[in-house]
Amino acid sequence: QWIYNILEKKSEADRIIYENSDPCNGFVLVPDLKWNQNQLDDLYLIALVHRRDVKSLRDLTAEHLPLLRNILQEGQDAITKRFGVPASRLRIYLHYQPSYYHLHVHFTALGYEAPGSSVERAHLLADVIDNVATDSMYYQKRALTFALRADEPLFKKFQEVGRV
Repeated sequence: QWIYNILEKKSEADRIIYENSDPCNGFVLVPDLKWNQNQLDDLYLIALVHRRDVKSLRDLTAEHLPLLRNILQEGQDAITKRFGVPASRLRIYLHYQPSYYHLHVHFTALGYEAPGSSVERAHLLADVIDNVATDSMYYQKRALTFALRADEPLFKKFQEVGRV
């Protein structure tokens, strides 16, 4: 619900760094709660898409390329303008599995080892764009490896069916 409150400007409206208000290809860029905004070494922002029908990487098709390209370009531009951090110093990625099922993109400082920024969970947005541009159904067909913590409900489900 907090995502929808941000998108509807019911809360945290003063924290929005940038917004593209297009309902189909727009998003808001907000600082992640893990970042105190005092130093740039651990810069961490999240782009939350306005669309509610795109839950995760698995939903992405060629239809979403304008949205993904907007997030990449406009997000980089907004961070450079506001914080002076160039695109070459950013890691921009999606999680799979995500921590919540509303499409969002992480922007972190390149040198910051943010939780979930490792290869087992993070998919670089530029790579996602290339993959979807090459094959619209790439993420519906592709096997995706991901790490799970022992306390996660999905891990427990795998245990129950003898897959772990």
